[in-house]
Amino acid sequence: MKNNTHSKTNKFNIVKEKTLIVTVDIGKTSNTGYYRTPSREDIKPFTFQNDGFGFNKFWTAVSKAMKKYNLESVIVGFESTGPYGEPLIHYLRKRGVRLCQVNPMHTKRLKELQGNSPGKTDYKDPKVIADIIELGHALTVIIPEGSAAEIRRLVNAREKAVQRQTTLQSQLHDLVFVLFPEFLEIMKGVRTKSAQYLLKHFPTPKSIVECGFGKLKDILRKTSHGMLSVERSKSLYEAAENSMGITEGQGGIVLEIKEILKIIELSNQYVAEIDKNIFYHLEQIPYSHSILSIKGIGKITTAYLIGETGDLLQFKTVGEVIKLAGFDLFEISSGKHKGNCHISKRGRILIRKILFFAALRVVRKGGILHKQYQAYLSRGMAKVKALVAISRKLLRIIFALVRNNTEYVVDYAKHKEPMVIKFAA
Repeated sequence: MKNNTHSKTNKFNIVKEKTLIVTVDIGKTSNTGYYRTPSREDIKPFTFQNDGFGFNKFWTAVSKAMKKYNLESVIVGFESTGPYGEPLIHYLRKRGVRLCQVNPMHTKRLKELQGNSPGKTDYKDPKVIADIIELGHALTVIIPEGSAAEIRRLVNAREKAVQRQTTLQSQLHDLVFVLFPEFLEIMKGVRTKSAQYLLKHFPTPKSIVECGFGKLKDILRKTSHGMLSVERSKSLYEAAENSMGITEGQGGIVLEIKEILKIIELSNQYVAEIDKNIFYHLEQIPYSHSILSIKGIGKITTAYLIGETGDLLQFKTVGEVIKLAGFDLFEISSGKHKGNCHISKRGRILIRKILFFAALRVVRKGGILHKQYQAYLSRGMAKVKALVAISRKLLRIIFALVRNNTEYVVDYAKHKEPMVIKFAA
Protein backbone atom coordinates (compact mmCIF):
# COMPACT_ATOMS: atom_id res chain seq x y z
CA MET A 1 0.00 0.00 0.00
CA LYS A 2 1.28 3.45 -0.88
CA ASN A 3 1.99 6.31 1.47
CA ASN A 4 1.70 4.93 5.02
CA THR A 5 1.60 1.16 4.96
CA HIS A 6 3.51 -1.45 3.12
CA SER A 7 3.87 -5.19 3.08
CA LYS A 8 6.14 -8.14 3.32
CA THR A 9 5.71 -11.56 1.76
CA ASN A 10 3.81 -13.91 4.03
CA LYS A 11 1.70 -16.70 2.61
CA PHE A 12 -1.48 -17.68 4.42
CA ASN A 13 -1.23 -21.34 3.40
CA ILE A 14 -3.98 -22.52 5.73
CA VAL A 15 -6.96 -20.47 6.85
CA LYS A 16 -8.03 -21.95 10.16
CA GLU A 17 -11.44 -23.49 10.63
CA LYS A 18 -12.43 -20.78 13.06
CA THR A 19 -11.27 -17.86 10.87
CA LEU A 20 -13.57 -15.37 9.18
CA ILE A 21 -12.18 -13.95 5.93
CA VAL A 22 -13.25 -10.34 5.48
CA THR A 23 -12.41 -8.26 2.41
CA VAL A 24 -12.91 -4.65 1.43
CA ASP A 25 -12.86 -2.95 -1.96
CA ILE A 26 -11.77 0.55 -0.95
CA GLY A 27 -13.13 3.65 -2.68
CA LYS A 28 -12.84 7.39 -2.23
CA THR A 29 -16.21 7.99 -0.56
CA SER A 30 -17.58 4.48 0.00
CA ASN A 31 -16.25 0.95 0.38
CA THR A 32 -17.65 -2.47 -0.42
CA GLY A 33 -17.33 -5.07 2.31
CA TYR A 34 -17.64 -8.85 2.13
CA TYR A 35 -17.00 -11.79 4.44
CA ARG A 36 -16.68 -15.51 3.89
CA THR A 37 -17.32 -18.15 6.52
CA PRO A 38 -15.28 -21.38 6.77
CA SER A 39 -18.28 -23.22 5.25
CA ARG A 40 -18.10 -20.76 2.31
CA GLU A 41 -21.63 -19.55 2.87
CA ASP A 42 -22.41 -17.01 0.14
CA ILE A 43 -22.74 -13.53 1.66
CA LYS A 44 -23.89 -10.63 -0.46
CA PRO A 45 -21.32 -7.76 -0.50
CA PHE A 46 -22.48 -4.59 1.23
CA THR A 47 -21.45 -0.93 1.01
CA PHE A 48 -20.44 1.41 3.81
CA GLN A 49 -19.21 4.99 3.89
CA ASN A 50 -15.50 5.74 4.08
CA ASP A 51 -15.84 7.55 7.40
CA GLY A 52 -16.24 6.85 11.11
CA PHE A 53 -19.95 6.02 10.87
CA GLY A 54 -19.30 3.65 7.97
CA PHE A 55 -16.40 1.96 9.79
CA ASN A 56 -18.62 1.28 12.83
CA LYS A 57 -21.29 -0.19 10.53
CA PHE A 58 -18.69 -2.42 8.91
CA TRP A 59 -17.24 -3.60 12.21
CA THR A 60 -20.71 -4.29 13.61
CA ALA A 61 -21.42 -6.58 10.63
CA VAL A 62 -18.11 -8.39 11.13
CA SER A 63 -18.69 -8.81 14.87
CA LYS A 64 -22.18 -10.22 14.30
CA ALA A 65 -20.81 -12.72 11.79
CA MET A 66 -18.10 -13.81 14.24
CA LYS A 67 -20.70 -14.40 16.94
CA LYS A 68 -23.25 -16.04 14.62
CA TYR A 69 -20.81 -18.61 13.25
CA ASN A 70 -18.88 -19.03 16.54
CA LEU A 71 -15.54 -17.97 15.01
CA GLU A 72 -12.35 -17.10 16.89
CA SER A 73 -10.28 -14.95 14.53
CA VAL A 74 -10.67 -12.64 11.57
CA ILE A 75 -8.47 -11.72 8.61
CA VAL A 76 -9.27 -8.47 6.78
CA GLY A 77 -7.87 -8.17 3.27
CA PHE A 78 -7.88 -5.44 0.62
CA GLU A 79 -6.06 -4.47 -2.54
CA SER A 80 -2.89 -2.40 -2.37
CA THR A 81 -4.31 1.09 -2.58
CA GLY A 82 -3.66 4.77 -2.02
CA PRO A 83 -4.47 7.08 0.90
CA TYR A 84 -8.21 6.36 0.89
CA GLY A 85 -7.66 3.12 2.75
CA GLU A 86 -5.43 4.49 5.49
CA PRO A 87 -8.12 5.55 8.03
CA LEU A 88 -9.86 2.17 7.78
CA ILE A 89 -6.58 0.28 8.18
CA HIS A 90 -5.68 2.19 11.34
CA TYR A 91 -9.25 1.73 12.63
CA LEU A 92 -9.01 -2.05 12.20
CA ARG A 93 -5.49 -2.23 13.58
CA LYS A 94 -6.76 -0.94 16.93
CA ARG A 95 -9.21 -3.84 17.01
CA GLY A 96 -6.52 -6.49 16.83
CA VAL A 97 -7.50 -8.04 13.51
CA ARG A 98 -4.97 -9.56 11.16
CA LEU A 99 -4.53 -7.28 8.15
CA CYS A 100 -3.34 -8.37 4.73
CA GLN A 101 -3.34 -7.02 1.21
CA VAL A 102 -3.21 -8.43 -2.30
CA ASN A 103 -1.56 -7.29 -5.49
CA PRO A 104 -4.14 -5.64 -7.84
CA MET A 105 -2.49 -7.53 -10.70
CA HIS A 106 -3.40 -10.82 -9.00
CA THR A 107 -6.98 -9.63 -8.57
CA LYS A 108 -7.26 -8.77 -12.24
CA ARG A 109 -5.85 -12.08 -13.44
CA LEU A 110 -7.96 -14.19 -11.12
CA LYS A 111 -11.11 -12.36 -12.22
CA GLU A 112 -10.34 -13.18 -15.85
CA LEU A 113 -9.59 -16.80 -14.97
CA GLN A 114 -12.78 -17.34 -13.00
CA GLY A 115 -15.24 -15.33 -15.06
CA ASN A 116 -13.46 -15.26 -18.43
CA SER A 117 -13.96 -11.50 -18.31
CA PRO A 118 -11.82 -8.54 -17.17
CA GLY A 119 -14.92 -6.73 -15.95
CA LYS A 120 -14.58 -4.80 -12.69
CA THR A 121 -17.46 -4.27 -10.26
CA ASP A 122 -17.56 -3.29 -6.61
CA TYR A 123 -19.42 -6.50 -5.81
CA LYS A 124 -17.07 -8.81 -7.73
CA ASP A 125 -13.70 -7.60 -6.45
CA PRO A 126 -14.17 -8.37 -2.71
CA LYS A 127 -14.95 -12.01 -3.52
CA VAL A 128 -11.86 -12.30 -5.71
CA ILE A 129 -9.72 -10.82 -2.94
CA ALA A 130 -11.08 -13.49 -0.60
CA ASP A 131 -10.16 -16.18 -3.15
CA ILE A 132 -6.58 -14.87 -3.30
CA ILE A 133 -6.29 -14.94 0.49
CA GLU A 134 -7.51 -18.54 0.56
CA LEU A 135 -4.95 -19.44 -2.13
CA GLY A 136 -2.21 -18.13 0.15
CA HIS A 137 -1.04 -15.14 -1.90
CA ALA A 138 -1.67 -12.32 0.55
CA LEU A 139 0.88 -9.93 1.98
CA THR A 140 1.06 -8.92 5.62
CA VAL A 141 0.59 -5.20 6.21
CA ILE A 142 3.29 -3.37 8.17
CA ILE A 143 2.26 -0.05 9.68
CA PRO A 144 5.18 2.17 10.75
CA GLU A 145 5.01 3.49 14.29
CA GLY A 146 6.63 6.32 16.23
CA SER A 147 9.70 7.86 14.60
CA ALA A 148 9.55 5.36 11.72
CA ALA A 149 6.05 6.65 10.87
CA GLU A 150 7.28 10.25 11.07
CA ILE A 151 10.22 9.45 8.80
CA ARG A 152 7.87 7.77 6.34
CA ARG A 153 5.78 10.94 6.08
CA LEU A 154 8.82 13.19 5.90
CA VAL A 155 10.45 11.08 3.20
CA ASN A 156 7.26 11.23 1.12
CA ALA A 157 7.09 15.00 1.55
CA ARG A 158 10.75 15.37 0.62
CA GLU A 159 10.39 13.26 -2.49
CA LYS A 160 7.42 15.34 -3.67
CA ALA A 161 9.36 18.56 -3.03
CA VAL A 162 12.35 17.27 -4.99
CA GLN A 163 10.08 16.32 -7.89
CA ARG A 164 8.56 19.81 -7.88
CA GLN A 165 12.06 21.29 -7.88
CA THR A 166 12.97 19.19 -10.92
CA THR A 167 9.90 20.52 -12.76
CA LEU A 168 10.78 24.11 -11.82
CA GLN A 169 14.38 23.65 -12.95
CA SER A 170 13.12 22.38 -16.30
CA GLN A 171 10.81 25.39 -16.71
CA LEU A 172 13.65 27.74 -15.81
CA HIS A 173 15.94 26.06 -18.32
CA ASP A 174 13.40 26.57 -21.12
CA LEU A 175 12.92 30.27 -20.32
CA VAL A 176 16.66 30.96 -20.18
CA PHE A 177 17.17 29.19 -23.50
CA VAL A 178 14.83 31.68 -25.17
CA LEU A 179 16.35 34.67 -23.44
CA PHE A 180 20.06 33.79 -23.32
CA PRO A 181 20.84 30.34 -24.88
CA GLU A 182 24.60 30.71 -24.49
CA PHE A 183 24.19 31.01 -20.72
CA LEU A 184 23.18 27.35 -20.41
CA GLU A 185 26.30 26.03 -22.11
CA ILE A 186 28.77 28.28 -20.31
CA MET A 187 27.19 27.90 -16.83
CA LYS A 188 26.42 24.20 -17.33
CA GLY A 189 22.69 24.65 -16.79
CA VAL A 190 20.63 26.52 -14.20
CA ARG A 191 20.96 24.33 -11.09
CA THR A 192 24.04 25.86 -9.45
CA LYS A 193 23.90 28.70 -6.92
CA SER A 194 26.07 30.86 -9.17
CA ALA A 195 23.75 30.40 -12.15
CA GLN A 196 20.65 31.15 -10.11
CA TYR A 197 22.24 34.23 -8.52
CA LEU A 198 23.03 35.65 -11.95
CA LEU A 199 19.55 34.89 -13.25
CA LYS A 200 18.03 36.61 -10.24
CA HIS A 201 20.07 39.81 -10.54
CA PHE A 202 21.19 39.87 -14.21
CA PRO A 203 18.70 37.75 -16.17
CA THR A 204 19.30 39.23 -19.65
CA PRO A 205 22.43 39.46 -21.80
CA LYS A 206 22.10 43.25 -21.74
CA SER A 207 22.06 43.39 -17.93
CA ILE A 208 25.24 41.28 -17.78
CA VAL A 209 27.02 43.61 -20.20
CA GLU A 210 25.88 46.61 -18.18
CA CYS A 211 27.18 44.90 -15.04
CA GLY A 212 30.70 44.99 -16.52
CA PHE A 213 33.34 42.28 -16.73
CA GLY A 214 35.10 43.23 -13.50
CA LYS A 215 31.98 43.01 -11.37
CA LEU A 216 30.83 39.84 -13.14
CA LYS A 217 34.18 38.20 -12.38
CA ASP A 218 33.93 39.11 -8.69
CA ILE A 219 30.35 37.84 -8.45
CA LEU A 220 31.17 34.47 -9.97
CA ARG A 221 34.25 34.04 -7.81
CA LYS A 222 32.27 34.82 -4.66
CA THR A 223 29.15 32.77 -5.43
CA SER A 224 31.19 29.75 -6.55
CA HIS A 225 33.69 30.06 -3.68
CA GLY A 226 36.50 30.43 -6.18
CA MET A 227 35.53 27.38 -8.27
CA LEU A 228 34.68 29.34 -11.43
CA SER A 229 37.72 30.63 -13.29
CA VAL A 230 38.30 34.06 -14.82
CA GLU A 231 38.07 32.37 -18.23
CA ARG A 232 34.49 31.32 -17.43
CA SER A 233 33.57 34.90 -16.55
CA LYS A 234 35.19 36.14 -19.73
CA SER A 235 33.33 33.58 -21.85
CA LEU A 236 30.00 34.54 -20.29
CA TYR A 237 30.62 38.26 -20.76
CA GLU A 238 31.57 37.82 -24.42
CA ALA A 239 28.55 35.57 -25.00
CA ALA A 240 26.30 38.25 -23.50
CA GLU A 241 27.73 40.81 -25.91
CA ASN A 242 26.93 38.57 -28.91
CA SER A 243 23.91 36.63 -27.65
CA MET A 244 21.34 35.26 -30.09
CA GLY A 245 18.56 35.38 -27.48
CA ILE A 246 15.31 37.17 -28.28
CA THR A 247 14.93 40.84 -27.42
CA GLU A 248 11.17 41.20 -27.86
CA GLY A 249 8.91 40.38 -24.93
CA GLN A 250 11.76 40.08 -22.47
CA GLY A 251 9.82 41.67 -19.62
CA GLY A 252 7.37 38.79 -19.26
CA ILE A 253 10.14 36.19 -19.41
CA VAL A 254 12.23 37.99 -16.79
CA LEU A 255 9.20 38.23 -14.49
CA GLU A 256 8.56 34.50 -14.79
CA ILE A 257 12.23 33.66 -14.21
CA LYS A 258 12.29 35.68 -10.99
CA GLU A 259 9.05 34.06 -9.78
CA ILE A 260 10.41 30.55 -10.40
CA LEU A 261 13.63 31.42 -8.59
CA LYS A 262 11.61 32.60 -5.57
CA ILE A 263 9.69 29.32 -5.49
CA ILE A 264 12.92 27.32 -5.80
CA GLU A 265 14.43 29.26 -2.89
CA LEU A 266 11.37 28.60 -0.71
CA SER A 267 11.45 24.95 -1.72
CA ASN A 268 15.09 24.68 -0.72
CA GLN A 269 14.22 26.08 2.72
CA TYR A 270 11.34 23.61 2.99
CA VAL A 271 13.57 20.64 2.13
CA ALA A 272 16.15 21.84 4.68
CA GLU A 273 13.42 21.91 7.35
CA ILE A 274 12.31 18.41 6.35
CA ASP A 275 15.89 17.15 6.60
CA LYS A 276 16.23 18.66 10.06
CA ASN A 277 13.18 16.72 11.23
CA ILE A 278 14.35 13.55 9.49
CA PHE A 279 17.72 13.70 11.26
CA TYR A 280 16.01 14.13 14.63
CA HIS A 281 13.76 11.09 14.20
CA LEU A 282 16.63 9.07 12.75
CA GLU A 283 18.40 9.43 16.09
CA GLN A 284 15.37 7.87 17.80
CA ILE A 285 15.79 4.62 15.85
CA PRO A 286 18.67 2.61 17.38
CA TYR A 287 19.47 0.45 14.36
CA SER A 288 19.95 3.48 12.11
CA HIS A 289 23.55 3.58 13.38
CA SER A 290 24.12 0.12 11.94
CA ILE A 291 23.19 1.37 8.47
CA LEU A 292 25.17 4.59 8.86
CA SER A 293 28.29 2.59 9.70
CA ILE A 294 28.56 1.67 6.01
CA LYS A 295 30.91 4.01 4.18
CA GLY A 296 28.93 5.66 1.39
CA ILE A 297 25.54 5.47 3.14
CA GLY A 298 24.37 8.81 4.51
CA LYS A 299 21.49 9.96 6.66
CA ILE A 300 19.10 10.68 3.80
CA THR A 301 19.65 7.24 2.26
CA THR A 302 19.16 5.63 5.67
CA ALA A 303 15.98 7.61 6.26
CA TYR A 304 14.56 6.61 2.88
CA LEU A 305 15.24 2.94 3.61
CA ILE A 306 13.62 3.09 7.04
CA GLY A 307 10.72 5.15 5.78
CA GLU A 308 9.98 2.83 2.87
CA THR A 309 10.35 -0.43 4.81
CA GLY A 310 8.73 0.87 7.98
CA ASP A 311 10.66 -1.34 10.35
CA LEU A 312 13.39 -3.65 9.10
CA LEU A 313 13.24 -5.58 12.35
CA GLN A 314 9.76 -6.87 11.45
CA PHE A 315 11.14 -8.80 8.47
CA LYS A 316 12.19 -12.36 9.21
CA THR A 317 14.30 -12.90 6.08
CA VAL A 318 16.19 -10.69 3.66
CA GLY A 319 14.16 -12.25 0.85
CA GLU A 320 11.08 -10.46 2.16
CA VAL A 321 12.86 -7.10 1.98
CA ILE A 322 14.24 -7.87 -1.48
CA LYS A 323 10.75 -8.66 -2.72
CA LEU A 324 9.34 -5.53 -1.11
CA ALA A 325 11.93 -3.53 -3.05
CA GLY A 326 11.15 -5.32 -6.31
CA PHE A 327 14.69 -6.72 -6.47
CA ASP A 328 13.53 -10.36 -6.61
CA LEU A 329 14.74 -12.16 -9.74
CA PHE A 330 12.80 -14.01 -12.42
CA GLU A 331 13.50 -15.52 -15.80
CA ILE A 332 11.39 -16.59 -18.76
CA SER A 333 12.56 -19.92 -20.16
CA SER A 334 10.91 -22.40 -22.50
CA GLY A 335 12.20 -25.74 -23.70
CA LYS A 336 15.88 -25.47 -24.54
CA HIS A 337 15.77 -21.69 -24.33
CA LYS A 338 17.00 -20.31 -21.03
CA GLY A 339 16.18 -16.65 -20.50
CA ASN A 340 18.21 -14.05 -18.68
CA CYS A 341 17.45 -13.08 -15.10
CA HIS A 342 15.70 -9.77 -14.47
CA ILE A 343 14.43 -8.02 -11.37
CA SER A 344 10.65 -7.99 -11.01
CA LYS A 345 10.33 -4.23 -10.33
CA ARG A 346 7.03 -4.96 -8.58
CA GLY A 347 8.05 -3.54 -5.24
CA ARG A 348 8.60 -0.06 -3.90
CA ILE A 349 10.38 1.96 -6.55
CA LEU A 350 11.83 4.45 -4.06
CA ILE A 351 13.87 1.70 -2.36
CA ARG A 352 15.36 0.67 -5.72
CA LYS A 353 16.08 4.27 -6.61
CA ILE A 354 17.87 5.15 -3.36
CA LEU A 355 19.88 1.91 -3.35
CA PHE A 356 20.94 2.41 -6.96
CA PHE A 357 22.39 5.83 -6.13
CA ALA A 358 24.02 4.33 -3.03
CA ALA A 359 25.52 1.64 -5.26
CA LEU A 360 27.12 4.34 -7.42
CA ARG A 361 28.94 5.58 -4.31
CA VAL A 362 30.09 2.25 -2.88
CA VAL A 363 31.58 1.04 -6.21
CA ARG A 364 33.92 4.00 -6.56
CA LYS A 365 37.62 3.41 -6.07
CA GLY A 366 38.05 2.87 -2.35
CA GLY A 367 34.36 2.04 -1.92
CA ILE A 368 33.35 -1.03 0.07
CA LEU A 369 32.02 -2.86 -3.01
CA HIS A 370 34.49 -1.58 -5.61
CA LYS A 371 36.19 -4.99 -5.99
CA GLN A 372 32.86 -6.80 -6.26
CA TYR A 373 31.68 -4.38 -8.94
CA GLN A 374 34.90 -4.80 -10.93
CA ALA A 375 34.49 -8.57 -10.67
CA TYR A 376 31.01 -8.32 -12.18
CA LEU A 377 32.34 -6.19 -15.04
CA SER A 378 35.23 -8.58 -15.69
CA ARG A 379 32.67 -11.37 -16.18
CA GLY A 380 31.09 -9.37 -18.99
CA MET A 381 28.15 -7.99 -17.01
CA ALA A 382 26.74 -4.69 -18.30
CA LYS A 383 27.38 -1.70 -16.02
CA VAL A 384 23.72 -1.06 -15.21
CA LYS A 385 23.08 -4.73 -14.48
CA ALA A 386 26.21 -4.82 -12.29
CA LEU A 387 24.97 -1.80 -10.34
CA VAL A 388 21.62 -3.50 -9.79
CA ALA A 389 23.48 -6.56 -8.47
CA ILE A 390 25.46 -4.28 -6.15
CA SER A 391 22.19 -2.70 -4.98
CA ARG A 392 20.85 -6.15 -4.06
CA LYS A 393 24.07 -7.03 -2.24
CA LEU A 394 24.02 -3.71 -0.39
CA LEU A 395 20.47 -4.41 0.78
CA ARG A 396 21.60 -7.82 2.07
CA ILE A 397 24.44 -6.19 4.01
CA ILE A 398 22.11 -3.60 5.52
CA PHE A 399 19.60 -6.24 6.57
CA ALA A 400 22.34 -8.37 8.19
CA LEU A 401 23.69 -5.39 10.15
CA VAL A 402 20.24 -4.42 11.40
CA ARG A 403 19.33 -8.01 12.27
CA ASN A 404 22.58 -8.59 14.19
CA ASN A 405 22.69 -5.08 15.69
CA THR A 406 26.29 -4.58 14.50
CA GLU A 407 28.48 -2.08 12.69
CA TYR A 408 30.00 -2.66 9.28
CA VAL A 409 33.59 -3.90 9.35
CA VAL A 410 35.75 -3.46 6.23
CA ASP A 411 37.25 -6.75 4.96
CA TYR A 412 35.41 -8.61 7.70
CA ALA A 413 36.40 -12.05 6.34
CA LYS A 414 40.14 -11.27 6.64
CA HIS A 415 40.04 -10.83 10.41
CA LYS A 416 41.20 -13.89 12.32
CA GLU A 417 38.89 -12.94 15.13
CA PRO A 418 35.68 -11.42 13.71
CA MET A 419 35.37 -7.79 14.76
CA VAL A 420 31.73 -7.47 15.73
CA ILE A 421 30.70 -4.26 17.43
CA LYS A 422 27.42 -4.69 19.29
CA PHE A 423 25.20 -1.81 20.26
CA ALA A 424 23.52 -1.57 23.61
CA ALA A 425 20.05 -3.05 23.64
